[in-house]
Amino acid sequence: MEKRMKNLSICCLIIMMFFGAANMHTAGAQEYVAPAVTVSKDKVKIDGKAFYSHVVLEKQTLFSISKAYNVTIDEIYHYNPSVKESGLRKNDIIIIPVVTVAAVQEPVEYEPVAQNDNQYTVNWYDDLSSVAAKFNVSEEAIIAANGLKSRKLKNKQVLTIPSAQTSVAATIVDITPKPEIEVESSSDEASWEYYNTEAASSMESLFDMIIKPRVNISIVLPFKANGKSAARNSMDFYSGALLAAREITDNNIALQLNVFDSANDSTIVDVDALRESDVIIGPISAKDINKVQNMIQGERPIVSPLDQRVENLAKQSRNLIQAPTSQSAQFNDLANWIREDMGAEDKLIIIYEKGGRQSDNGRTIINVINTKGISYTPFTYSILEGRNIQGILESNMTKTGVNRVIIASESEAFVNDAVRNLNLIVHNKYNLVLYAPSKIRSFETIEIENLHNTSLHTSLSYHIDYNDKNTQAFLAKYRAMFGTEPTQFAFQGYDLTKYFAEIIATYSDEWMSHLNDEDIEMLQSRTKFNKTESGSYINQGTRRVIYGKGYSIDEVKTSHFQQPEE
Repeated sequence: MEKRMKNLSICCLIIMMFFGAANMHTAGAQEYVAPAVTVSKDKVKIDGKAFYSHVVLEKQTLFSISKAYNVTIDEIYHYNPSVKESGLRKNDIIIIPVVTVAAVQEPVEYEPVAQNDNQYTVNWYDDLSSVAAKFNVSEEAIIAANGLKSRKLKNKQVLTIPSAQTSVAATIVDITPKPEIEVESSSDEASWEYYNTEAASSMESLFDMIIKPRVNISIVLPFKANGKSAARNSMDFYSGALLAAREITDNNIALQLNVFDSANDSTIVDVDALRESDVIIGPISAKDINKVQNMIQGERPIVSPLDQRVENLAKQSRNLIQAPTSQSAQFNDLANWIREDMGAEDKLIIIYEKGGRQSDNGRTIINVINTKGISYTPFTYSILEGRNIQGILESNMTKTGVNRVIIASESEAFVNDAVRNLNLIVHNKYNLVLYAPSKIRSFETIEIENLHNTSLHTSLSYHIDYNDKNTQAFLAKYRAMFGTEPTQFAFQGYDLTKYFAEIIATYSDEWMSHLNDEDIEMLQSRTKFNKTESGSYINQGTRRVIYGKGYSIDEVKTSHFQQPEE
């Protein structure tokens, strides 16, 4: 088996060139029609400024997005600098400023970085503008102080930083420089690709090798490496995992990362490599998970990384870890949240559609409320009665406490009508809070202002806080490393790789027995594992989010660990 070493930067360049060529081919199609752009219902506040959080759909263009949001393409570039370098990709998350009357762009200020004898060592992700903004000085001042002949900086270049001057730039969070990672690839008769990343430096001493905890992780995803196109979501996941690997090695952990392509039906794979892994992340589907379990005969734990529907398989299997939080866990957390919030004079009202077919999720949330012994007032009406229902609904509410409301329906038309009525009731000075599962955020007909006015409380599997310093650091590093915006899959690859590497390094062979003890907030998800009777673990971790005034979306941080209820 022939082996060859490839530098990570070369691999990433090839990947980006591939995606770029694919995008150029699409743009050149004669029948191309740009799809309609729907303004996002998700708004975030970053440094006091309101932004839409827009997920790019296939074939959307900068022109169509800018027109939909009434902003210029330059404004999109300003807040998403990597888009100008590599263009848009499906599932990219970009932020777009909320346009208001006579809006004035406010400069984003840096938190000053402490200087060490006016010297600064350039990191691999730095450029001249980021260094200037970091120290609140102008780019020209740095050029003059160092006699630079070019605006391009080199890694580990030492710069003299002049006295601070007023400067404006985008927010970049200071982060630790990362070592290069070498990727070793090999191929045989199998259609599965095998990549072995040895994260420990080739120059590390024997002493370091002895004291560093060593972690072996295998990732099995459908990359379609031998096909005409790569599975973009898997590549994004892998990119996030690679970025986590950079950080892990700097934390004195020797990481071996093995990556397999599960896109084809071949059963020939390096089974020994899987059996030597501390944990296997992937595959995605229940069918492929069973396939890998049979290969390793259940000897190693497998993490289901992306599919919520694998929860039932986890309840029946041994050593399976279900990472995505299921809808049932969201409903359970929503009910717990209501029970925690209920005051003596508060009232819970559950609204559902008269004569409508009760959805599975609608029945589930009512059953969970009943199981927890929370008393409530049922209120039912048909959508044809919607325009005349406000007064009747108000008569069921309390004026002395908080009216906590659940809409037990998945019909977008009915939910929209109920939210509209609740919004009118709020304006009549009733104290009201709406609780709903995450699906309500996907309904396009609901006015986003109504969700903020009714103080929507929702329990989510995934939520990204762009004001969080760790998130900002991740964005800066990801953009520098790959020249593009991270998708939700990149966040998930980073979260899971970092989480399992660190827990294995901490607890060694006993790490699985400590999954119940670890309640960890990651970048976009939360780990709160519950052990099943079969010996597997299901993640019950959710993130609670409140829609507030001024388009604020605030995450509620839990202060202590609570074991999930059955």
